[in-house]
Amino acid sequence: MANLHILLKIYTFVLSIFLFSFTISSTSIHDLLRSRGLPAGLFPKNAVKSYDLDENDHLQVYLDSPCVAKFETRVFFDSVVRANLSYGGLIGVEGLSQEELFLWLPVKDIIVYDPSSGLILFDIGLAHKQMSLSLFEEPPICSPQGNAGVLMEKKGRKESGFQIERYKKLPVSAI
Repeated sequence: MANLHILLKIYTFVLSIFLFSFTISSTSIHDLLRSRGLPAGLFPKNAVKSYDLDENDHLQVYLDSPCVAKFETRVFFDSVVRANLSYGGLIGVEGLSQEELFLWLPVKDIIVYDPSSGLILFDIGLAHKQMSLSLFEEPPICSPQGNAGVLMEKKGRKESGFQIERYKKLPVSAI
């Protein structure tokens, strides 16, 4: 009888682990963000294929392809975005850039210190940018673009009184 009781506990334990992992894998990235004190709209609704979250809270979000969305300014999502997920924060973000003053700057951290403040902080390396949490309530639409992640460098010179402009493609990582 004691063996049956032990087997029943083991069965219950294995079943709960299976159900927990099924729940995690079937939860959308947007629900996961909400459960961790972040707004759902940090990742696009139309481009996320899947995500992995390991036991150390290392998050990897897989998108269909690189794409561009708009919050307050334009943001570029690489095909994989990585970060450490904590309550209220995505720390050490890789694969996400934000356009500021015609430059694409990598987003380092995204933090909600106090949800009641209504603010979210984006650390873009050179500065910390605070924005309204309301901008991130709904996941944005992300547009895959042939030149997503590619910037154009303008080279101009005058010839015979006319302005001649040439463009050279620059990868986002060049900035």
